[in-house]
Amino acid sequence: MTARTYDASPPSRQDPVDLVIFDCDGVLVDSERLCVQVDARITAELGCPFTEAEIVETFVGCSYEVYTAAVEQRLGRRLAPDWLDAYEHLYLEAFEAGLTAVDGVADALARLGPTPFCVASNGRHQDIRRSLSLTSLDPHFDDSRIFSASDVALGKPAPDLFLHAARSLGVPPERCAVVEDSPYGVRAARAAGMRSFGYHGGLTKPERLAGPGTVLFDDMRALPALLGLRRAPADVPRPGRLTLAESAFEPRR
Repeated sequence: MTARTYDASPPSRQDPVDLVIFDCDGVLVDSERLCVQVDARITAELGCPFTEAEIVETFVGCSYEVYTAAVEQRLGRRLAPDWLDAYEHLYLEAFEAGLTAVDGVADALARLGPTPFCVASNGRHQDIRRSLSLTSLDPHFDDSRIFSASDVALGKPAPDLFLHAARSLGVPPERCAVVEDSPYGVRAARAAGMRSFGYHGGLTKPERLAGPGTVLFDDMRALPALLGLRRAPADVPRPGRLTLAESAFEPRR
């Protein structure tokens, strides 16, 4: 079978933003640290331990299929299609005990003004809804603005999910901005022809997010200003370091 490839020129920096697409884990909810700990426990119990550093490098932002393939490769055998169901309770317990919203994201959402926004995650619909509910972010996202990789043929890093979200909400890709914290996500945004904003206030190092059409930032409170939607009020804490990737918005050579 011929591998599918995706390519798209980054949108112009002057393109208006008519839709903001948020990833969920690590962008809206601070779940990645909890997931890494659970993933380390699961792989150890399976007999193919991954270090937390390896998990951050390989698993953060990936699809279920990528996660399964990596575990199977190290384990040396195939797993049942529903193998992870037996460990679902570990994630639930960790989330119920310690899941919080990403610092500053509630403020950012409140300051997006009339600009529509949605969530598009490699996670399942029920997991996205549960995470939003546990962190009290669910009032911001009704069912029509929650998109899962289960809705499309391929999850991130393929562009299918972001294109599906944009098409469902009637916005051209070049007028969409994607907020991501993983290399899989920013690759998908670039492939979809969307502007991407790489949040590195969590586990992912900024250099893993840098690339064409991508603005790097580490404070969610800075997002509305970066999007050019609204000027930050004077009483909002000063944002952290902002970095525009050197190659951002340059024409593809």
